[in-house]
Amino acid sequence: MENQKNNNSSLKAVIAVLAILLVGSLVYIFKMTSDTEVVKTELTTTLTEKESVMKDLQELKATYDAAIAENTSMSDELIQERDKVVSLMDDLNKSKGDLSKFKSQVQAMQGKMKVLVAENDELKKQNTVLTVQRDSTIVVLGESKKFNEVLVGQNEELAKTVEKGSKLSILDTKTSAYKLRSSGKQIETDKASRADILKISFTIAENQIAKSGDKTYYVQVIDSKNNVLGDKKTESFGDKSLTYSFVTKVKYENKTVNVSEDLPGKNFEKGTYFINVFDNDELVSKTSFSLR
Repeated sequence: MENQKNNNSSLKAVIAVLAILLVGSLVYIFKMTSDTEVVKTELTTTLTEKESVMKDLQELKATYDAAIAENTSMSDELIQERDKVVSLMDDLNKSKGDLSKFKSQVQAMQGKMKVLVAENDELKKQNTVLTVQRDSTIVVLGESKKFNEVLVGQNEELAKTVEKGSKLSILDTKTSAYKLRSSGKQIETDKASRADILKISFTIAENQIAKSGDKTYYVQVIDSKNNVLGDKKTESFGDKSLTYSFVTKVKYENKTVNVSEDLPGKNFEKGTYFINVFDNDELVSKTSFSLR
């Protein structure tokens, strides 16, 4: 009976110990579970904060990329700041610990970004104003150039008109044959056998805008056999040459001048004669007549 009591006591002691161990295990398991939840919560919080910081950095980078794409004079400075953001993103990806230093750097970078973007926007406005002013200047210069071209064209046309208008006109060119009497009297004739001289006359018209002074004209008389009569001298004008019968010089004072010259000869040919009057190498008048 006594042994049975001892066995019951021992069993109770064992049960008590087991109960204590069970309670301890339950307490330990509960504590471990609680600690795990805390760690899990902390890790989740850390990951969420890391994603938030990374998102801020990505937005910073996107803002800098957009500003750099505008290609202003601040592009180099913007690129440097963008590269700093990219470098911090790399460091954040590798980080597994405290994020406070990243947060503070992001805040500093955001402040710097606002300043730079504001400066870049102001620079763009200034560039827009300058572009408008430049375009306006180009338009004005273009219009001035066109106006000057018109003036130059008008001046050239005016100069041509003045030059053309200042040229002297040779009018009423005539030629007649005369028989010279011993008394000196000249009798007009149309017979080649009786002719002793050819009288060539022409009129220089009045021109108030022409240059006054001595004028020289070369007169060329060609008979029916294609012979040049008179002096038969040759004058060169650049790559041109002229064989003439005589030269007549006239003092011109912007008023009408009548010119008359005698070309003596003998044995005049029958047929048609051609008379050409030249101002240097320019033909200014011509006529013809015939002897029978």
